Parts: sequence; C-alpha cells; structure tokens
Amino acid sequence: MKLLAFLFGDYIYRLNSKIVALVLRLKGVKVGSEFYIQGVPKLKIRGRARNIIIGNNVKIFGDIDIRNRENGQIIIEDNVSIDDGCRLVAANNAILKVGRSVKIGLYSVFNCGEDVVIGEKVLISGFCYIQSSNHGTKKGKYIQDQKHTYGKIKIGSDVWLGGHVTVLPGVKIEKGAVVGAKAVVTGDIPSFCIYGGVPSKKIGKRT
Repeated sequence: MKLLAFLFGDYIYRLNSKIVALVLRLKGVKVGSEFYIQGVPKLKIRGRARNIIIGNNVKIFGDIDIRNRENGQIIIEDNVSIDDGCRLVAANNAILKVGRSVKIGLYSVFNCGEDVVIGEKVLISGFCYIQSSNHGTKKGKYIQDQKHTYGKIKIGSDVWLGGHVTVLPGVKIEKGAVVGAKAVVTGDIPSFCIYGGVPSKKIGKRT
C-alpha cells in the first residue's frame, strides 16, 4: 500500500478507505461518511460488531487495532484523527468514547475494562497508555491468575496529554488540564492545572 501510494499518490488511500469502510460495514461495524484510512484495521471482535461506532470524517493515518469483548463499546465521534499503530480495546460492559475533534498520536493504547470517556478537542500525544483495569496483587497467588480491578477514567475537553503519559484506573482529568511527557497519573487533576512527574504532581497552571 505504501509503495502504491508513493507511485500514485493519495488517490490510492482514498480508494483503500472506501474498500475498508465497506468491509467494516459488512462485518456489522457502523461507519460514518468521509471515512479515511491509510492502512488496514486489525479487528478482534469477540462481542457485538454493532457496538463499534465510527463517526463522520474520522481519519486514521496508518494501521489500527480495534478489539471488543463481552458488551464492550467503542464510540469514535466526528472529526477524530488517529495516528499509526494505536490500539482501542473495550471489554466487560465498558464504553470507550472518543469525543469530537480529538487527535491521538501514534502507538497510543486504550485498554478499557471500565468506561473511558474523552471530551472534545483533546490532544493525546504519541505512546500514551490509558488503562482502566488493573491486576490483583495479593501475595500467595500468581498475579496473572488474580481477578482484575477497575476504575472509570474521564478526560475533559481541551486536555493535552504529553508523550508517553500513563493514566491509571479511577482518574478524572478536568477540562483544560495539561499532563507533561512521561507522567504517570494516579489521581484527579483539576481544571487548567499542569501536572508532571511520577506519580504526577501539580507544577503549574494555565493562565
């Protein structure tokens, strides 16, 4: 595909987008108008295909990995752009909702065993990890054999997550907050505050 695009230009990606959108719809995924993709989606649908909803004018600049299990829902609203290599997972009864005009950087992962709701016009830089589930860690039993724990994540509109940020279960990041690169967010962040570090702490405020 990349070679064909190099030879023949963006027309190849537009043709690819129409084919991918048709196949997704045939599989039961809801896809809006003006869908654009420069790669191929990797689908692992172990729940309901109709629980995956892609809005209008969604653009994916490379490959994407989309997975759902049980009653997991993935909702991508209008005008969202997603860079190469991202993974979106929704399991149990979780809803992963990506708000209007969100921009997601390459190789970011959304692993949702509980709801993750992202507001409008959020900037998520590359290699971010949004994780609403966790492993039990009790002594005397292998960690991988223990039940998961869960916590909802809410990211307000106009938030900016720097590169390599990790957001852990139960966190609420309020409107307009900024999280510095490589920070690990373990607690709530108030509106328009700037946080950084491991674990993240307040280092400033937008003015």
